[in-house]
Amino acid sequence: MLKWSMIFLVIALIAGIFGFFNIVAAAASIAKVLFFIFLVLFVISLFAGRSRSL
Repeated sequence: MLKWSMIFLVIALIAGIFGFFNIVAAAASIAKVLFFIFLVLFVISLFAGRSRSL
């Protein structure tokens, strides 16, 4: 998931360099959503791993 958010971030940066501002907005928003989903899943896995070890 983090890999995909980094890919969309790179796409947004490259599109920004070339001036495709609509693509920049779309790719940046997709990267942001994927990053927050990654964070939520990471925190859930931390709590699940902690409860399993007790």
